[in-house]
Amino acid sequence: MAKGIRFYETGGPEVLRWENFEVGEPGPGEVRIRHGAVGLNFADTYFRSGLYPATLPAGMGVEAAGVVEAVGENVAGFKEGDRVTYTGSPLGAYSTSRVMPAAHLIKLPDSIAFDTAAGMTMRGLTTAYLLRRIAPLKAGDTVLLHAAAGGVGLIFSQWARLLGINVIGTVSNDEKAEIATARGCSHTIIYTRENVAERVREITDGRGVPVVYDSIGRTTYQSSIDSLARRGLLVCFGTASGQVPPINAIELAMKGSLYVTRPALADYIADPAERAALAGELFDLVGSRRICVGINQRYALEDAVDAHRDLEAGRSIGSSVFDLQTTF
Repeated sequence: MAKGIRFYETGGPEVLRWENFEVGEPGPGEVRIRHGAVGLNFADTYFRSGLYPATLPAGMGVEAAGVVEAVGENVAGFKEGDRVTYTGSPLGAYSTSRVMPAAHLIKLPDSIAFDTAAGMTMRGLTTAYLLRRIAPLKAGDTVLLHAAAGGVGLIFSQWARLLGINVIGTVSNDEKAEIATARGCSHTIIYTRENVAERVREITDGRGVPVVYDSIGRTTYQSSIDSLARRGLLVCFGTASGQVPPINAIELAMKGSLYVTRPALADYIADPAERAALAGELFDLVGSRRICVGINQRYALEDAVDAHRDLEAGRSIGSSVFDLQTTF
C-alpha cells in the first residue's frame, strides 16, 4: 500500500487529499518507482486550480527522484535498482511510490542526492533550455530575470555567471536581493519599491536588455516589454500572477520591433537526445558543485496543503521539496 496526494475537484490548496492507494505492477513500457524525494513546483498549483487541464480525480505533482523497483515488458535502458529522476506528465509524483512510463525517466548520477534531484530536475532543465536553446547569448550580454530568488532564478543566475552573462534580477525584498546576488546576479531590483524598466535603462545606459525571462506573467508583462532593447525578446515561461494580457502587435513594433515567445519545457525534452544533452550538462554542473541547488523549504508529503499555501503566498526562496525519509 502506497500513500499520496490526490484531488477530486479544482480549487485552492484545501482540495488536496492525503490517501492510501494500491500501486500495482508495471505494464508494458512502464516501471514502478519508490520515491526518495518529491519536487514542489509552481506548475503544481496550475493543475490544482484548473489553469492546466487534468482528468479528475488525479494525482498531484510532476517531479520526483527515487529507485526503480520493478520493470515491465519492453522497457529498455532501465533495470531494478537504477537511481532515476523525472519531470513531466502524467501527474502523480506526490506519492511514496508509483507506476509510470519509463520513457520519462532520466538516470541520476550517484553524485546527486535524491532531494537535490527533486529540487532541480524541472528547474534545472528549464534553465538549461532557457540559456542554451532560446536565444544566442554570448559572454558580456546582460539579461533581465524576474523572480531571481526563486527555484529557477537561483540556478539560472549561477549558470549565467559561468557563461559570462550578466543578470539583472528582480526580487521582492532585501533578503531575497542578498540571496540572488550571492548566487550570481550582477544587479538586483526590488520591484516593490523600484520601477523595474527605469532601473534596467539606468543599468544598461539606456539601451535595455536583449532578453527578458519572465515567469510571473500578468503583473510583470509591461515592465518586461519596457525593459527590452531594440529587437529584443521577451521569454514568457510562467504565469505565477496570471496569464499575460493580449499581445498588441503594434506596441511591439512601436517599442523597437520586439519579439515575444511562450516556450514550454515539455517541447525541449520531448526528444530523448535533446533531453539527454540538456540533462547531461545540468548534472555535470550540479555534480561538480559549480551550481549549488539550495533547498530552503522541506515538507512532509502529507503537508502538501501547507506547502501550496506557502508557495502561492511568495514565502518560498529557491527550491522546495517533500522529504520522504525513505531508506534505500
